[in-house]
Amino acid sequence: MTLHRTLGTCYYPEHWPEAIWSEDATRMADLGLTWVRIGEFAWSRLEPSHGDLRFDWMERAIDILHGAGLKVVLGTPTATPPRWMLDRHPDMLAVDAHGRPRGFGSRRHYCFSHDGYRSEAVRITTLLAERFGRKVEAWQTDNEYGCHDTILSHSEAARRAFRDWLAQTYQSPEALNRAWGNVFWSMDYDSFDQIDLPNLTVTEPNPSHALDFRRFSSDQVARFNAAQVAAIRAHSDAPISHNYMGRIVEFDHFALGAQMEIATWDSYPLGFLEDRLEETAEFKRHYARQGDPDFQAFHHDLYRAVAARFPDHETARWWVMEQQPGPVNWAPHNPAPLPGMVRLWTWEAFAHGAECVSYFRWRQAPFAQEQYHAGLLRPDSVEAEGFHEAAEVARELRAAPQVEIAQAPVALVFDYASAWAWAVQPQGQGCDYFRLVFEVYRGLRKLGLSIDIVPPDTARLDGYGLVLVPGLITLSDALKQALQDTDAQVLLGPRSNAKTRTLSIPLPLPPAFPGLDVTVSRVETLRRDMPVPMEGAGHVVLWQETLEGTAKVMDRDAAGHPVSMRDGHVTYLGGWPDADFLRHLLLRACAEAGIATLDLPPDIRLRQAGATRFVFNHGPDSVEFDGMILPPAGVARQT
Repeated sequence: MTLHRTLGTCYYPEHWPEAIWSEDATRMADLGLTWVRIGEFAWSRLEPSHGDLRFDWMERAIDILHGAGLKVVLGTPTATPPRWMLDRHPDMLAVDAHGRPRGFGSRRHYCFSHDGYRSEAVRITTLLAERFGRKVEAWQTDNEYGCHDTILSHSEAARRAFRDWLAQTYQSPEALNRAWGNVFWSMDYDSFDQIDLPNLTVTEPNPSHALDFRRFSSDQVARFNAAQVAAIRAHSDAPISHNYMGRIVEFDHFALGAQMEIATWDSYPLGFLEDRLEETAEFKRHYARQGDPDFQAFHHDLYRAVAARFPDHETARWWVMEQQPGPVNWAPHNPAPLPGMVRLWTWEAFAHGAECVSYFRWRQAPFAQEQYHAGLLRPDSVEAEGFHEAAEVARELRAAPQVEIAQAPVALVFDYASAWAWAVQPQGQGCDYFRLVFEVYRGLRKLGLSIDIVPPDTARLDGYGLVLVPGLITLSDALKQALQDTDAQVLLGPRSNAKTRTLSIPLPLPPAFPGLDVTVSRVETLRRDMPVPMEGAGHVVLWQETLEGTAKVMDRDAAGHPVSMRDGHVTYLGGWPDADFLRHLLLRACAEAGIATLDLPPDIRLRQAGATRFVFNHGPDSVEFDGMILPPAGVARQT
């Protein structure tokens, strides 16, 4: 199947004199852009006081953009409730784990559980949909759910809603007490009204309590989003999206993906390198102007999977809604991209199946919090460096506008609930679910492989040669069956199927996978300076399990203890592999699955898009690969 590639930008007409809107629209069209996102932060200009609706300026902006041949994504403005909203609902603010309200003066200053604010969000969304539902070509709900640690709120509204959620989930305090193991430390409850939020306890709260609070908080996001989606659908047939972020795992994106036609995410490679990755200073210095060579690709594949959750899709529709075009303002350090990287990031997204790449933002703001966040234009409207790279991509798209999508040979299961479980009970410093899955993904990419990320309740794995399930705390029945039925080589663990849904140790002991005679009899976590050497290549780090059973031992540590064991096509891995041990595991699994691998130069990454292979040089120097010389930030297409 193929998709038509397009480009876009994010525009804020309310920031600029109306006299320049037409000139901006013409320049966007001349650049080769198709889409323009507007409105997601404009509530105070759309409704300066409650009920004082001023939508005419927005209509004029939309008409001007349409007049230039551009399509419009209209954002609901609910990420930035105006100051008057706080006067109407003074208890609407989210509250952090220390009991402090998240104050007014930036954005995302609301609690998902506050029914009054949710009603206000539905009201403004409904009014916008009534006015513009037949005028705009797409929608975006809110903006970047979860950014700035805003999912977990410890407000009074959240407390009341959590108690109700628990009552619906467990039906009786006795059932909850059994599920949580509240006999421990005399934590039994007589009624749901006795249950507080799992913060401000003397020591760590009951992990079952903390995990359920995270499940509840994720459900509140889905409930909030669903209300906006319903309000839009009542008045518009245009597709709906939300712009997710990088390494935000506090809510289940798959649940939202089932609600909307398009999944989008906001890609800031240089900012993410600085503040969202556990890498050495040497690594970050090497990629300081290029970004991590795998982080963006991981999220492209993840959000393609999120998009596929929407029913009746012929193909997953996903975009990059915000693509970094120059230096950003929010990371510990904010260097400019290496020349050519904006083009590379754009083509990398297309190679992974993006329908649109939209640059943030059209013009750099000369005021407020994002003054040093580059746009395609400088504040004086002169073209910035990213403008010229976007123009180069636009010229290239005219010659090759289609992208082909095909199933990858490898599937990697990703589960948000496992991220919550690892966060609640990491057992050791540095033991993080996202980190484990991402390291496996990086190991696959280093071998030249393309990967499909799949959700944790997938019921079919047909067509894959290798399926990897690292760290998935509780395996769904559907996934267990799919893993049994597949002809692929399967690599489970570490910590897979290690807990019940309420975070207790199950009996029989993990991994309790049908047909796999392996038992995890003990778990230990390791200091960074305590790597366990393997008999062959590499080490086990951070997490190690003691394995028992009659399954065939595939790998042992230097002391002779089993580290991986196999029955049939399923191998269980009982430790966190470092890069060398992981490479050994993946090479063996690929060979057994008949999947060809490559020994890539460190900075080179590949993506197979149907009959076309894309080659990317993420390094600061030229690299020779496959008979060609790729310059820094070089992109090549091979058929």
